[in-house]
Amino acid sequence: MMDDDLPAPARRRCDPLIWGSVLLLALMFGMPHMHAFFAWLFPEQVRPVYLQDTFWSLTLAHAGLVCVSSLIAALIGISGGLFVTHRAGAEFRPLVETVAAIGQTFPPVAVLAIAVPLMGFSAEPAVIALTLYGLLPVLQGTISGIESVPPSVREIAYGAGMSRTQVLLRAELPLAAPVILAGVRTSVVINTGTAAIASTVGVKTLGLPIIIGLSGFNTAYVLQGAVMVALLAIVTDAAFEHAALRLTRWRRT
Repeated sequence: MMDDDLPAPARRRCDPLIWGSVLLLALMFGMPHMHAFFAWLFPEQVRPVYLQDTFWSLTLAHAGLVCVSSLIAALIGISGGLFVTHRAGAEFRPLVETVAAIGQTFPPVAVLAIAVPLMGFSAEPAVIALTLYGLLPVLQGTISGIESVPPSVREIAYGAGMSRTQVLLRAELPLAAPVILAGVRTSVVINTGTAAIASTVGVKTLGLPIIIGLSGFNTAYVLQGAVMVALLAIVTDAAFEHAALRLTRWRRT
């Protein structure tokens, strides 16, 4: 199906994905050539453009860190949500929700401060911090999605001779998918912005220009890193919106 097959409101909602991606790509490759612009904005800076690393490599590294941590959070959150919304794990629901809530409220910086002395300056502490921080939205989305499935659907499925696994895979998950996807979307977007702090422990991300800019009183670097992180978050959110529209259309056909 082509984008032209989508209704006009859907195409309009996909516009941020198009212009955001174009602008992100333009800045990734064009930032080194914007010396005159940032020199005009910040005339007091001798080096107004961050050149220690390419923004292309920083964006890829940033996205990779987000993908790994978000994938782990999605696997744990969806599995936990499915477990506590069924009879076998119902009694563990308060415990699971409490643990996930603690992960959300515990600052990622604090997690890094605890993990770095044990694991050293590497990506592992950052992955742990981002996974804990992104777990709650996925768990809540999964629980809400499964609970939104009408009991009559399960009754019909069991009446048709389906097993519990078949009911889950063929009835519950397809109906709960939009709500689960919304939880994953929130988690990924949150982690996209939060991943910048990983540069404080030596991980290459788009937070590197921000950290270096703050330590060197270079506002131009801070602005460049912040704009790139914001654009990446916008593109990520728009991509999930596009996926949700596709999913909704697929369910109706």
